[in-house]
Order: sequence, then structure tokens, then C-alpha cells
Amino acid sequence: MAKQETTIQAELPGHGASVLPSVTIDSFNVEIEDDDGFIGDKASKGAFWELVDKWRKPLQDLGEDPFEDKASEDLSKSKLAEILATGDPAAASLVLGAIEDFAQQLAFVIRRFLRLKDWRDVECLVVGGGFRGSRIGELAIARAHLLLRAEGIDVDLELIHNDPDEAGLIGAAHLLPAWMLKGHDGILAVDIGGTNIRAGVVELNLKKSSDLAKAAVVKSELWRHADEETDRDSATERLAKMLQDLIDWSKKNKIELAPIIGIGCPGIIKEDGSIDRGGQNLPGNWESARFNLPRVIREMIPEIGGAETMVVMHNDAIVQGLSELPYVKDRQKWGVLTIGTGLGNASFTNRDVPTKSKK
Repeated sequence: MAKQETTIQAELPGHGASVLPSVTIDSFNVEIEDDDGFIGDKASKGAFWELVDKWRKPLQDLGEDPFEDKASEDLSKSKLAEILATGDPAAASLVLGAIEDFAQQLAFVIRRFLRLKDWRDVECLVVGGGFRGSRIGELAIARAHLLLRAEGIDVDLELIHNDPDEAGLIGAAHLLPAWMLKGHDGILAVDIGGTNIRAGVVELNLKKSSDLAKAAVVKSELWRHADEETDRDSATERLAKMLQDLIDWSKKNKIELAPIIGIGCPGIIKEDGSIDRGGQNLPGNWESARFNLPRVIREMIPEIGGAETMVVMHNDAIVQGLSELPYVKDRQKWGVLTIGTGLGNASFTNRDVPTKSKK
């Protein structure tokens, strides 16, 4: 009876579900504290810029800071990568120092995660988020992988295959059972973050690949809410306008959308679509018991293509991780880390992979 109930649960998409069509979610939004606070903060985007500041300080005291008076957070990761490749050796060594320190901190965080019961048998960790989308991020992640290997920790650290900006949209298609996608060209997806809200049209390309390996974002809109003074109601209205624009674009381009909107959102998502905690970086109070984002979106977008709109929402790190499903079919247990405003995390067990011994 229990097995049958689990199967039914996986077939009907629900907000924050622990069983999805292809995976069981073992753990997510882990918050481990030490004397310095949450350890995930040691591997966030902000933590990297703090390390850049640390390496700049001795040079500032000598009047030899290669970045002069520019604040570290205003430096672009692409500029640092350029300096690393062809810049002044002193400036390049500063960047190298920050990368090494960040890699050490990331390796520390991963070691702590792997001690947890739900993470102990993880075979690979996929790393996404905005930091991964830069050369600096790629080098720091690769260095952390080498550090873990040198300690005999048998876990693969892999870069997420899709562009991190698109992975959080593509993963939304994996929240849904295959039968809900058949006969449609695409779905609408939303990735809500502490800095940006991104909405897009995900073309499914099921005829090319039934496992969504060929799914792609063909149109998207980005709003940097962190750059504006805004509140929750204005933010949801802006999101609804973005979605309506995408619906209109899809109609003009003859892309038949499923009447579904998949949303990735920070925090712990409850069964009714409310946010239990973790939405503190969003504009306004998204954790209020009186606020329900899926309900708001359904009211603003009541139908798509003449059919009643369905909205399904899950944690943003989970959704980004789901985009990797076509590439981890041979894994039994795996996880995702998203390095951005914070450190998103989730661990999964693939539902259809036979149990095997660890490599």
C-alpha cells in the first residue's frame, strides 16, 4: 500500500513534493551552523568578494592595490579572469589567492555536508548558480575538487551542464510527469532569486529527446529587483506581466504551451505553496501566512491556451539541480550546490537506477 501511495504522489505534481517523477529528494536547504554562523555562507558569492578584500588589504596599506579605490563587489568576475590570464603578475597573484581560499572554504562546506546521513552516499555534486557561470568560479570549483580528491573523498564535483541562468528554468519541466508534457511544445518557467527574477519559455523538444536532454530556453526576461525599491505586490505584478509577454510571444511564434507554470523559489516550500522560511532576500514579506505565490499567479494568469493554468513551485536549488537529470542517469545518489547570494543545496536519489556499489 505504501509503495502504491508513493507512486501516486510522484505522478501528481505538488508544491514542495519530496517525491518527483524521476527522483526522491533526500535533503535540501541544509542550514549547518558553527561559531561563525551558517557554514553555507562560507561558499557564497559574497564570501568570494570578502576574500578578494582580504588579499587587497596588505596592498592597500602599501599603496599598491591594483584595483585602486574600486570596491571589490563592483569588480566583475570576467575582469578578474582577464587579469588572471594576461594581467600584471601582482594583480593575478591576488586573484589566485582569493580563488585558493574560496576553494578551501567550499571543500570545507562539502566535507560537512557529506557527514550528514542524507548526504553520506552522494556520488557526485553538480555545482550551479551564478558564480559557476564565470571562469573564476570554474577554477575555484575545480580546485575544491582536487582538494577533496587529495583527502581521499570519493565524490565527483561537476559543473552543471546548462548555463546556470537557464538551468533554473529548464529544471521546472522535471517537476512534471511525462504525460503532462506530451502534445505540447513548451512550458513557462520562473526562477526567483535574491537578486533577480527570471521567466522564460522552455522548449521541450520531446521528439529529439524524451528525457528532456534537448530542452532549451528559447525566450526569457530578466528583472533585477535588487536594483529597485519595490515591494511584494509590485514584484508579483511585474512577474505576471513578464509571463503574459512570454505567452503572447509563444503564440506569435507558434509554440504551443502546456497550461503549466513551474517556479523555483528560495526557501522551504510547503504543500499549499506558501514559503515556510528562506525568502528573506526577496522584496517584501514572502513568508507571510497570508501570501501564496502560486495562488497569486493563477489569479493573474488564469488560463494558458484556453486551459486553466496550473502552477507548481519548489525550492530553487532543487529545480536547478533537476536540469541535470539527463546527465546523472547512472548515479544512485547525487546532489546539487548553487553558489549565488547564498549556497543552495539539495541531495537526490534517482528512482529508476538499480542499486550499485560505489566506484
